[in-house]
Amino acid sequence: MNKNILTDLKTYAFKEVTFDKLMQNRINKVLIVCSNYDFYMLEEDGRIEERIFNEYTSLNLRHPPSFIHANSAKRAIKMMEFHQIDIVITWLDIGNYNAFETSKKIKEIFPNVPIAALSHHSSILRSKLEKENTDSIDFIFHWNGNADIFLAIIKLTEDRMNAKVDINEIGVKAILLVEDSLKFYSRYIPLIYKVILKQTQGLMSEGLNEHRKMLIMRGRPKILLATTYEEGISLFDTYKNNLLGVISDVNYYKDGVRNKEAGFLFLNYVRNYKRYFPFLMQSSNASNEKRTLDLKGKFLYKHSETLGVDIKNYIIKYFAFGDFEFWDPTQMEVIATAKDLSEFQKAIKIVSEDCLMYHATRSEFSKWLKSRALFPLADLLSVIEYDEFENNDQIRDFLINAIKAYRVYRSRGVIVKFNKNKYDEFVVYARIGEGNLGGKGRGLAFIDSFLKRNNLYNKYENVTITIPRTVVISTEVFDQFIETHKLIKFAADCTDDEKILQEFISKDLPAWALEDIKAFLKTTKCPIAVRSSSMLEDSNYQPFAGVFATYMIPDSEINKKVEMVSNAVKSVIASAFFESSKSYLKAISHTIEEDKMAVILQEVVGKQYQDVYYPNISGVARSINFYPIGDEKASEGIANIALGLGEIIVGGGQTLRFSPYYPKKVLQLSTPGSAQRDTQQYFYGLNLDPDSYKVSTCEAINKKKITIRQAEKHGSLKFVASTYDLQNNTIRPGVMHDGIRVITFDHVLKYNTFPLPQILQELLRVGQREMRSPIEIEFAVKLDVSTGKPKEFSFLQIRPIIESMETGCKLPESLNISETIIYSESALGNGKYQNIFDIVYVKPETFNSANTREIANAVEEMNKKFVKLDKPYILVGPGRWGSSDPWLGIPVLWSQISAAKIIVESGLNNFRIDPSQGTHFFQNLTSFKVGYLTINPFIKDGFYDLDYLNQQEAVFEDTYLRHISFKNELTVIIDGENNKAAIFKEGISLGKSNLNLEDSLDELPPEGFI
Repeated sequence: MNKNILTDLKTYAFKEVTFDKLMQNRINKVLIVCSNYDFYMLEEDGRIEERIFNEYTSLNLRHPPSFIHANSAKRAIKMMEFHQIDIVITWLDIGNYNAFETSKKIKEIFPNVPIAALSHHSSILRSKLEKENTDSIDFIFHWNGNADIFLAIIKLTEDRMNAKVDINEIGVKAILLVEDSLKFYSRYIPLIYKVILKQTQGLMSEGLNEHRKMLIMRGRPKILLATTYEEGISLFDTYKNNLLGVISDVNYYKDGVRNKEAGFLFLNYVRNYKRYFPFLMQSSNASNEKRTLDLKGKFLYKHSETLGVDIKNYIIKYFAFGDFEFWDPTQMEVIATAKDLSEFQKAIKIVSEDCLMYHATRSEFSKWLKSRALFPLADLLSVIEYDEFENNDQIRDFLINAIKAYRVYRSRGVIVKFNKNKYDEFVVYARIGEGNLGGKGRGLAFIDSFLKRNNLYNKYENVTITIPRTVVISTEVFDQFIETHKLIKFAADCTDDEKILQEFISKDLPAWALEDIKAFLKTTKCPIAVRSSSMLEDSNYQPFAGVFATYMIPDSEINKKVEMVSNAVKSVIASAFFESSKSYLKAISHTIEEDKMAVILQEVVGKQYQDVYYPNISGVARSINFYPIGDEKASEGIANIALGLGEIIVGGGQTLRFSPYYPKKVLQLSTPGSAQRDTQQYFYGLNLDPDSYKVSTCEAINKKKITIRQAEKHGSLKFVASTYDLQNNTIRPGVMHDGIRVITFDHVLKYNTFPLPQILQELLRVGQREMRSPIEIEFAVKLDVSTGKPKEFSFLQIRPIIESMETGCKLPESLNISETIIYSESALGNGKYQNIFDIVYVKPETFNSANTREIANAVEEMNKKFVKLDKPYILVGPGRWGSSDPWLGIPVLWSQISAAKIIVESGLNNFRIDPSQGTHFFQNLTSFKVGYLTINPFIKDGFYDLDYLNQQEAVFEDTYLRHISFKNELTVIIDGENNKAAIFKEGISLGKSNLNLEDSLDELPPEGFI
């Protein structure tokens, strides 16, 4: 055994069971070769197919085979030429000496098609079989009129066809039957299959959703049949590591002659391999019982009136098919039982040490798990040497932790169907209801699956990469809620967000959904994020970033928490009908009836600090960098990180920007002055007072804005801050020195105490490859963890970046800047923007940071005019458009500037700006292919001919804005390759794009495409 398993259980890599690769060879069509009379008797007036179908259905099996009939070898061969036959079943009758010849002819032409034979007369048939060459017949069975034999023949054949791959390569378990009596094995095999299939039906409770339940059926134990000693030994040696046990007769052929000791020789052989290996001896001679028991085997008398019941009970008990019974050898009684893994885990905690060791030393834990198709956990426990533990308590702890680790592993990458009676903290992702998961919900499920597929969960030492525990309330709840309360017409007609919210809050969620929500909340003590997941959200063509609401609910007494979460869910649903959502839908030619809302309930990543809760790092990263600086490349991506909740990032606040490939080269930290001026000054935390949450259209209703100075008391700055030494004008790492705290993340980015740059490189690379497009991800990091526990990187969201890359346009190298109104060397977008006649600009002389909210309202009124006229325009203003911080720019929502086709961020002498990335606002601008220019003319970064605009006659002008409408279309070109852009003065045009034919060849369709 690898001793590292004991110490590294948290990072132990369970081997995935590829259930979908099991049972690749199936019996789909059966050819029965017999006389018309025999077939009629077999069919009982045409019912054989119906009986097999009913048998399959009752056992929850899929793919029942179909049957066709041939009454001669010639006809059978003819039919096999035109039909894909998987097995031939022929009739052996003592009076019919052509049956062997028929099988021989079929086998010569179709050597790979198995042939099974049935006969009424097994005892008389034996002597004939010994005289005839039966190599052409694979199986011979006794027919007693029970259709179960057909199920047995089909399943036995399928098991033999799939044994090599399914048992030895994937790990499916098997039962070996060594018996040469036609009558007895024809009775045993259908009986054992019935027990196995009924057992597997019970195991379906271990399936986390309907698909997984059906896959588990493929992992049922197989039956291997041997009729001689040599065949039995060969099968045992080939599959012994995955055998549940052996059932053997005593008297059968060995070395070509019948041997009355064959069964005991086989038992001795098995005992030399493993002392406690289950072995059932069955014999028609009752005197063989004592010797069997002496060899630690079990015995059944073949002529017992209750043989069927006895063999069924043995399989259930000794092949671990039933509930696990915890036997205490000291008390001599069963002290606990477990019917599934959850109960098994609970029992392990409470059973006595004697009981624990009794089962552990006999490998009975792993045996029981194997019979239930829980192969990865069984394989782990089967290699453990229990004498390597220091004491029994250590064994108990190991077993409990192993089960916990497996249950978490098992649920990863799987969308679990929520079951309020079985749901617990080991389920990572579950869905309530049968509806759609919505875009964000799909994205989370996709993240979970690709983390598992690429083995990223524990790739980095002492770090776990995962999604937070998540439950998605599917669109079925949305549909039922809207339809039951007849809300659609009201929501469509009402234009007051507050009225819509109050109307939705006054209605009840479906009772069944509320019960499921309560069951989830009972399993967690974390605050809960209630997030939107619209069907159109984060899609490949319209990301809807930040359009709908997200609320956070603190932990509380369960009934209070259910009430708050219920109200938050209804608030998220209501946000689908708020004015901003309707504007967005209208802009992309959708109606409110087309979009449906799923809602995500997710544990909030972070830790409690006094009366607030927040993560040590929140961040957004993109796989494409539209503003590469220095050695950075566009393809290497970019990240923005902040202390606290992510609101400051998506709202456009001051955060730290860095390239994952150059984490030590951060422009904002290039000088002590810029480190103070351009880094984070405050952050957001969730208010943990339950009374702080109120029903509101404002998502930030219970979020506290906290200054860096206030956070000193929390003890969280030690992970992310440095100290400005005023006396020496330098930045010192850490917070051990006196001075001003600066959020530099030096511990992470410079000293690599947490591998954030490497993780982002990996996730951006893998995520982009998996989505086949540039991506944006949101994440949160918890660094403040207990000793011995791994730090947590939580992957919160993934969405495609809708690039504005159209047919390329190049600006001439000899561009005359005086011919432009605006020239930028920091531009996002690509191509020639047409049908633009209007420019709206903020008047610099009246601009004041204190008035940015008033300016936002003025811009909104102007934008409404353009929306009504369906006209695009150019919008120019100082600072960051869309910033949630009014001191950094004009705090507009996307809906307030939705008609703008070109957005220009212009710096002023006292209002320098950097290109802003990382906001939902920014994401929507790029998705709508809006040209995005940044200029700071006062430091010769770009050009802005304000005098030219001031000389034009204004269509509209007020205190803050001026609107110019030109008679002729303006020429607007963005050179995406070089991040340059120019807005030319009226009447100046560059004519056709100077893109040459060779450059455009890749854009052309293949020859003959049209």
